[in-house]
Amino acid sequence: MLLAREFVAYLARELVKKLTPSMMETVEPQVVAELVGSVITTELQVEDRLNDEVREILSEYSDYMRREGVSYQEMFRRIKNTLIAQRKVIRAAGRDTGDEMKLSRDKVIDLSHKLVLALRKARQVRLKKQPNEVRLDIVRLITDLLQNEEKVDRAARQKIRSQKREIPEGSEEWDLLLRRYYAEELKKLGIDLAR
Repeated sequence: MLLAREFVAYLARELVKKLTPSMMETVEPQVVAELVGSVITTELQVEDRLNDEVREILSEYSDYMRREGVSYQEMFRRIKNTLIAQRKVIRAAGRDTGDEMKLSRDKVIDLSHKLVLALRKARQVRLKKQPNEVRLDIVRLITDLLQNEEKVDRAARQKIRSQKREIPEGSEEWDLLLRRYYAEELKKLGIDLAR
């Protein structure tokens, strides 16, 4: 997924905390946070499943691509774009659409619609404002949290690049250091993913 599961859980908790009590009422904030986290996770997994499907398609054509000298990345991009258009999937990756954040603006807006729908259906929640007001507040809150997350991610990656020896991106060591530095940077902002 584009966002770490821990960050999705944090994002969900923060949304519930900041929407209560001005936008909604709930006596079970933990249950509502789990609902919000579930909606976000489900939406982010759509593109993950699409990527897996594209990889599977490409594995069937690996011999052809080798013979014809076709780039795996180029074919991956073409097939994914075709499937996205056919299925009317909203692209989650912000960098693919030119957005600075990990999630595209379109995906954040789509998420806000789905979150408001889920909140309206939930028995544990009573919206105090009009659904569109709540949705707009959700967009603003998610955007603010994602901008902070982007700064943290950049700082963690910079720490890895500044090591005395070069660590190849994508290696196991890179991934371990990224997780560690990412958590450290979040703590500097007062965000403890374990909470």
